[in-house]
Amino acid sequence: MSPARIKSVRVSDFHFDLPEDLIAQSPPAIRGSSRMLLMNRTTGAFTDQYFAELPSHLQPSDLLILNDSRVVPARLYATRAGLHTQSNSPDPTGRVEVLLTQQIEPHTWSSLVRPSRKIQPGERLHFRDDSTNQIALEAEVLAAGEFGERTLRFSPTTGLSEILNRIGHMPLPPYIHREDAPEDRTRYQTVYSREPGSAAAPTAGLHFTPEILAQLRANGVQIETITLHVGLGTFQPVRVADLADIRLHAEHYTLPASTAAAINSALAQKRRIIAAGTTTTRTLEHCALLANGQPLAPHSGSTTIFISPGQKFRIVSGLLTNFHLPESTLLMLVSAFAGREAVLAAYAHAVREKYRFFSYGDCMLIL
Repeated sequence: MSPARIKSVRVSDFHFDLPEDLIAQSPPAIRGSSRMLLMNRTTGAFTDQYFAELPSHLQPSDLLILNDSRVVPARLYATRAGLHTQSNSPDPTGRVEVLLTQQIEPHTWSSLVRPSRKIQPGERLHFRDDSTNQIALEAEVLAAGEFGERTLRFSPTTGLSEILNRIGHMPLPPYIHREDAPEDRTRYQTVYSREPGSAAAPTAGLHFTPEILAQLRANGVQIETITLHVGLGTFQPVRVADLADIRLHAEHYTLPASTAAAINSALAQKRRIIAAGTTTTRTLEHCALLANGQPLAPHSGSTTIFISPGQKFRIVSGLLTNFHLPESTLLMLVSAFAGREAVLAAYAHAVREKYRFFSYGDCMLIL
């Protein structure tokens, strides 16, 4: 008798209905005032809370780990300069939207380009400073990938970061249907962000204020950081039907020495380790797989880890996370942590109670 076939897990198993009006288009008026759904990881029970109550749910022995990556003003607008092989190029025409998703080398970035069909290798793009109407940056398209992916090499220039800060726009997600505003420069950034490199905010961290962090420390909670630069995977929808076929883009991370030591100590003492966000979770669990049962060592690298139901969590025992897109890899990660049926039940409750969803929305604390 042949063994029974294991039913594949489908992306559609993570669908839920979300009214458009629950997708937060702007941050709350006051940072840290968001609602928080508190969920018991073991029982699936949940209660309605506020993020300001977070310190009352963490214990003095807990280790809280944050992602300190800083969002780059990575959405740029360019005009086509024609193929570089043409000596008499026509005047640039047509606006091209460019989203820098990850720095590969000092002057080379992976990016998403729209419209992309005509933007092929050899094309040169001009990025103007609207305040002076002068060309501030020039880039050549080195390679073309699927779904609008392009590799760009910028002409050598000093102060690229300063130029991006001057002419770039905050890369708000596509479900926020408005242009970025001046307040997004601070509100789409965690208060503890330090290392520039992300094309999207690690959104669970957007709720923290200096006051809440100070209260957690005063209560005895140890706080450490990792860095994971959020890249292309955040912007690309899942395009396969089975979870087994999902492949994520590589994202760069750093595990500092102080954080590695804190995790090793907490694991040895069986203390809780709370991850702020799915980016932190993916980094920690990737590092645990690399360590293969040995103590963590500080290092930098890249990860393509995809966490889905059935995954064993070796480090993370508590998770703070926002509400995620239907059928997204982030929802699959949360379902791996707390159970798909329990998570979808919690999401259904959040929809009924009109929680705010996605990047600028409310959050869940799963313990």
